[in-house]
Amino acid sequence: MHLTVSVVVPTYNRAGLIGETLQRILGQSMPPAEVIVVDDGSTDDTEAVLARFGARIRVKRIPNSGEIAARNHGIGLARGTLIAFCDSDDLWEVDHLARMVALWQAEPRLTAAYANFRIVQVSTWRERTKFDDAPEGYWQALRQVGNEAGVFDQPIVDRLIRFMPFFPSALVVHAERFRALGAWDAAVNRWMSQDLATAFRLAEHPPLGVVLVPTVGIRKHPGNFSADVQKMNLGDARILEYLLATRPSLAPHAEAIRGSIVRRRLEALELAFARRDWTGLREILALLPAEAVRGRPRLKARIAAVPAVLREPLARGLLALGTVKSTLLGGQRARSDAPGSSA
Repeated sequence: MHLTVSVVVPTYNRAGLIGETLQRILGQSMPPAEVIVVDDGSTDDTEAVLARFGARIRVKRIPNSGEIAARNHGIGLARGTLIAFCDSDDLWEVDHLARMVALWQAEPRLTAAYANFRIVQVSTWRERTKFDDAPEGYWQALRQVGNEAGVFDQPIVDRLIRFMPFFPSALVVHAERFRALGAWDAAVNRWMSQDLATAFRLAEHPPLGVVLVPTVGIRKHPGNFSADVQKMNLGDARILEYLLATRPSLAPHAEAIRGSIVRRRLEALELAFARRDWTGLREILALLPAEAVRGRPRLKARIAAVPAVLREPLARGLLALGTVKSTLLGGQRARSDAPGSSA
């Protein structure tokens, strides 16, 4: 089976990063048939950086419309059997496309496939991968395809509610099938955690492929939003509410999704308190059902309501008490597995 791959790269004001991203894409051991860069109205030197690549890339400049809109615009231009996505600040290992195409050759029915990834800070790639953080049993239903890949043959919505290990720069889709599903969910364009809505769409339409080895690097830098876990938790909750309201197919998962929404907001409340973000904390409280604000969250809500002169010493004392308790119990603060904070 002959497969061609189009790569779609949405970008906005990434002059300092997109050059290395494109070099990595163009340097793949299995080169793509085309690389489409959708410049979403950049106002920095992105246009000049793109010009250096000449005919090796196709550039389409559009008025600033948002990342999802830019991706969908690229899909409209793509001519490949498969479409791979890469954000303009992320990096691929040299064999990323080769591994993804090999998965399709082994299982041609795939609608989409994700690769594992690692976080990159400055030029350091973390050893631990995102898939390493998955809860116990998360991959048990995966049908093995070769030594380093697999396929979910059934929907995995229940898994995504618990843990979200997938990221756009690690996604490859079958062009025709993805378009038939509606492509990227444009209704949440410009929302925080916007990619989550499309991940759930794909989770409902197996088979879904997975490359278990990390072939993608997600760069963390001051310009990306996913570094702010408080905002990402709140964004996840908003997306999950949207999914419940707009996708009847998710009704069987309603209770679990509502529970996840509450958990994300409680985690955001904890972070707001630790930051002394009193305005944010009050906004989060307004989103939570009263029965969810019990124990320490209720105490934190009360501290947020006292006069400003008393807040800081009370907050310090409560946080210190929590640290001492954790130490005595040999515990460790739970890591957030918010779906949208997948990186």
